[in-house]
Amino acid sequence: MDKIKKYEAYILKILNDYASVKYANMPEAENQVIADKENHHYELVTIGWDRDEFVHHCPLHFDIKNGKIWVQVNWTDDDPVGDLESMGVPKSDIVLGWLPEDMREMSEYAVN
Repeated sequence: MDKIKKYEAYILKILNDYASVKYANMPEAENQVIADKENHHYELVTIGWDRDEFVHHCPLHFDIKNGKIWVQVNWTDDDPVGDLESMGVPKSDIVLGWLPEDMREMSEYAVN
């Protein structure tokens, strides 16, 4: 399996694991995994109703660009970056996309 396919499988595993968790405080909402495999964009979207308020939220968003996993958004209390590392993805192949580039230089992860 080539690196991109392997990284895609890791991302989809993480997203599907998160998608299987049902929110106790929002029983009318559902989690959906959105995967654009051709362009390498992957998201977890929560959509539905919280009482009388419509919810559409993206708690996780990953991209694969230039052979690296870009973690664009993490609005969870968990550590999907740590999950990627435990699956064998080196820090040099993980970009914390939500950080400005000059701050990424100070992290243990790739800049771009």
